[in-house]
Amino acid sequence: MAETARFALRYAAGSDVGRRREQNEDSAYASSRLLAVADGMGGHGHGEVASSVAIAAMAALDDTLPDHGPEGIDLVAAVEAAVKEANVRLREMTGRDPSLKGMGTTLTAMLWDGTRFALAHVGDSRAYLLRGNVLYQITQDHTLVQSLVDEGRLTPEQAAVHARRSMLLRALESSGNVEPDLSLREAKAGDRYLLCSDGLTGVVGPEALYEAMTTISDLKELVWRLIEMANDAGGPDNITCVVADVVQVGDLREDDDTTEIRLNVGASSELSHHLE
Repeated sequence: MAETARFALRYAAGSDVGRRREQNEDSAYASSRLLAVADGMGGHGHGEVASSVAIAAMAALDDTLPDHGPEGIDLVAAVEAAVKEANVRLREMTGRDPSLKGMGTTLTAMLWDGTRFALAHVGDSRAYLLRGNVLYQITQDHTLVQSLVDEGRLTPEQAAVHARRSMLLRALESSGNVEPDLSLREAKAGDRYLLCSDGLTGVVGPEALYEAMTTISDLKELVWRLIEMANDAGGPDNITCVVADVVQVGDLREDDDTTEIRLNVGASSELSHHLE
């Protein structure tokens, strides 16, 4: 029986407040087995708390799963449990502090085992896959306008400029239970992933994303180019990006230090010590 090919991740992450917001309510995390982006909502600092709580719950997987990667773990069940744990934490925080009522966050996360990703998604942050020179959006926005597109009542072009395009129908909130979209995806060497908040996709179209993702090889450079593109387009919202390349284990370079470190950016990088 042929041995299954094993891969590793190169990754980078970045977050920016944008041109029109006073504070950053986005959070993101990247490690050798977990990628996650959360876009908080609620205002008055509550959004940054919600996104930080979500990222902290996801990042805990790095400490609770086996040291050498989650081989043999039910990836989908593990990522779903982390999302539900975030939901519980938000409810508990609101119970202790009623002023936090109404806070919530999007969450898009990918848990990796060396050959596959489990994808969990709720809200309108997005995940994209660049494979074979084709860019695929692999999440579906949980928004009013997307539901109208699905029903044939709006075209995608109309939805992109609709006044209520940011109205969420589903999110990770401090009230109620979360029901994320869940899936399991096989990885291939050469795959490139992008997870991002709508501060990017709200002003940068898929053609521009494709051009950047296919012409910029360095991941750190790619992250900051995407953020720059959003700011050049007006930067109306916080902008957060996580990018990752799937590579053969034998193709890792000596300078691939990102395969061993954990990146925490945005609001969660500032609030993480308050949420432990």
